[in-house]
Amino acid sequence: MNRTDVTFDSAGITLAGHLYLPDGPAEGPRPAVVVGHPGTSVKEQTAGLYAQRLAERGLVTLAFDAAYQGESGGLPRGLEDPAQRVEDLKAAVSFLTTRGEVDAERIGALGICASGGYVLPATASDHRIKAVGTVSAVDVARQFRLGADGTQDPAAFQAMLDAAAQARTAEARGEQPPVLTLFPDTAEQARALGGEHAVEGFDYYRTPRAQHPRAASYFTWNSVDRMATFDAFAAVPLIGPRPLLMLAGSRAVTAWMSVDAFQRATGPKQLHWIDGASHVDLYDKKQYVDPAVGLLADFFTEHLGQAS
Repeated sequence: MNRTDVTFDSAGITLAGHLYLPDGPAEGPRPAVVVGHPGTSVKEQTAGLYAQRLAERGLVTLAFDAAYQGESGGLPRGLEDPAQRVEDLKAAVSFLTTRGEVDAERIGALGICASGGYVLPATASDHRIKAVGTVSAVDVARQFRLGADGTQDPAAFQAMLDAAAQARTAEARGEQPPVLTLFPDTAEQARALGGEHAVEGFDYYRTPRAQHPRAASYFTWNSVDRMATFDAFAAVPLIGPRPLLMLAGSRAVTAWMSVDAFQRATGPKQLHWIDGASHVDLYDKKQYVDPAVGLLADFFTEHLGQAS
């Protein structure tokens, strides 16, 4: 497996990516998979891990930083814009179609966490994507509106919308708006804010386990009102007849979102449970990533074909 630094355009914003090419010769262009990262994450974390592992199985893969994040361009930094995130995935597909190593008729997409939500409308509206997979899929808008477990008091999101409105007013007046901090300074603070799910996120993003200097620990507040009316699952019926594979941990508090999306799918579909895994366990823990990669590799090989 060989990794190359690449850049490409997404609606006028330069995105930075890592292109993974399988070792060994191929008689012709190979099938390829775009890999999207979780919210606040970067290509060097779980998206890169899955991209590398799938490249070892014979697929060309592309992991990239979303606009406004990581090494990619765009201001303000830390903006989570659902429409742009969907556009980024399509732009990554466009980039792959220009590569001689890639068969443009055999491109798939994989989304992890928030990208597991974004990849669904991207696939629904872009027929160049022939097969789509998700790992720990989350519609980030649902998570903010309803909470990770779907039981959040509606007043909590209304308060966030108040804060987003105030931040926009501050910016209009020439003031520096505050940001929405997602990961506090300690695991104890994380538990107080969001229970065990928040602690797991803290352990991944804020400790030597996977901490990266370019991974943001915040969203801009105007990310929140952009997410308010977004629905990652509304277009899922348009994915069919193309195939869908969804992987979720059996202990994942967010698994209800994978079930919701899966029930809306009209084409060939599979929902596999990774036994014993939580949402974040599927980011990097070998005992859970190994079976996930195996399922994904088999899925994409079946529906995109092997290298010729």
